[in-house]
Amino acid sequence: MGGFFSAALKEDCVFDVFYGTDYHSHLGTRRAGIVIYGNKGYERAIHNIENSPFRTKFTGDILDMTGYMGLGCISDYDPQPLIVRSHHGTYSLAAIGKINNVDEIIEEVFSNSKTHFFELSGGDINKTELVAAIINQKDNLIEGIRFAQDLIDGSMSILLMNEKGIYAARDKFGRTPVILGRKEEGYCASLESFAFEKLGYTWYKELGPGEIDIITPDGVKVLAQPGDKMRICTFLWTYYGYPPSVYQGKSVEKMRYDCGKYMAQRDDLTKEDIDIVAGVPDSGIAHAIGYANESHVPYARPFIKYTPTWPRSFMPTHQSKRNLIAKMKLIPVRELIQNQRLLLIDDSIVRGTQLRETTEFLYESGAMEVHVRPACPPIMFGCKYISFSRSTSDMELIARRIIASEEGGDVDRTILDDYCDPESDRYHKLLERMRKQMNFSSLAFNRMDDMVKATGLPEDQLCTYCWNGRE
Repeated sequence: MGGFFSAALKEDCVFDVFYGTDYHSHLGTRRAGIVIYGNKGYERAIHNIENSPFRTKFTGDILDMTGYMGLGCISDYDPQPLIVRSHHGTYSLAAIGKINNVDEIIEEVFSNSKTHFFELSGGDINKTELVAAIINQKDNLIEGIRFAQDLIDGSMSILLMNEKGIYAARDKFGRTPVILGRKEEGYCASLESFAFEKLGYTWYKELGPGEIDIITPDGVKVLAQPGDKMRICTFLWTYYGYPPSVYQGKSVEKMRYDCGKYMAQRDDLTKEDIDIVAGVPDSGIAHAIGYANESHVPYARPFIKYTPTWPRSFMPTHQSKRNLIAKMKLIPVRELIQNQRLLLIDDSIVRGTQLRETTEFLYESGAMEVHVRPACPPIMFGCKYISFSRSTSDMELIARRIIASEEGGDVDRTILDDYCDPESDRYHKLLERMRKQMNFSSLAFNRMDDMVKATGLPEDQLCTYCWNGRE
């Protein structure tokens, strides 16, 4: 996915940009960058953060930087922010999202031009460079940003900085948030609200879908009004967002707690059937606490995540290494596992590998039973909008592999819809196949209606594509 932060202040902004960007480290895994603008013009630093945290890589760079405007980006893929020279003048650009139609855009817009793109090491084009090239097709920056938003199949939120200010643009349907903060010295834009709160800012506004604002040390001006249609990613609450984050006025931690509560209310298991409720660290913990409090089953931590040196489990680019790190990070507390009937809550089941290995390690540590309750419905479709998973094919998803096996190959949309229905026979057959394959004592997913209720937002304002394929 990725995250970004920017600040426009009446005094030096380097401290705020450095720490505000660092607070987005949970959202990206590969590259990070900072650009500062001031009397010396643009100053930029970009580093690989696959093996070292953001602060370690950039501490030396910021000692030599000074300026009153700046932006930083944590990226899952592309090196950014970029510094671009065009007929718009010189500007810096960071972009967060996903472009599904790269080849079509290049063919349609650039096939007859002399524009060229530098390939990254994997042979792909830097998507932020492509966004800049699209913006540069138009006569002014606002038209260019809106052109990019309309042309891109997927989503793209943008921070663009030049000598006039910082242009903050939320993606067309608001799948990712862009939140503005204010303090006496100026303003900031951030994906995560808690990132600026710890730096002395207070909440100012959240951009609407497709909205474009310009931020200066003296204020914020709306340049393009928000659209009417919003589809913010529900997975931000279920998994991606950091616990103190708030999107659309809805708390991540509170949403996860309520998910657990609603799962407990529907569950056939009672406190007579299980001894301990546990959450898979970190994103499963709040779900588990909500479940435990509602069910009156004790909450405990039968394993602890070793956080001082291990990054998040999805960070390595190779799947087998991510699985190994996920297993190595969890340290058992055997006294809380042996001879216990455990109910385990994780944020989701994607491929199924990590949770199956976690279950095996609990049995090896002496658990009698392991009941599993994912905090969202079965994932049926790979994300088209923010790349929450590295899956390159729907067939990497355990639910789709089981369905293909059950139905004898590819299935049409009507059959998939039936598997998405928690009242259908196919849905229950899917869960039983998955339970046996992953060696769970029992398996029940959170329902879509309960998950939506936990967000506190209408379903038509939420993106639920990965669970039901509805755009």
